[in-house]
Amino acid sequence: MWQVDFGATAKVRPALVISVPYADADRALIGVIPHTTATRGSQFEVVVDARFLDAGAFLVQGIQAFPSRYFLRRLGVLTPAQLQSVENGLLRWLGVKSR
Repeated sequence: MWQVDFGATAKVRPALVISVPYADADRALIGVIPHTTATRGSQFEVVVDARFLDAGAFLVQGIQAFPSRYFLRRLGVLTPAQLQSVENGLLRWLGVKSR
């Protein structure tokens, strides 16, 4: 989990890194899923309770990629079970996995 600068309109917010490290030939981008406190009850908002996060959810529909300069500081690490719940939500949204 990192604090990421999403730009002027999306502000600075926590985000879960979901990509593997890039190699020399790859674009220097890191994939993230943003965490929001402005939930709507969407099926694509994944609630995870972690001591370093405010009440809210990961918005799997908001997946984005940023260069490392937008990563401000590390916040913490999700447990394997917490990470799995976000991954399951992302796979549902992508149509790879059903409920």
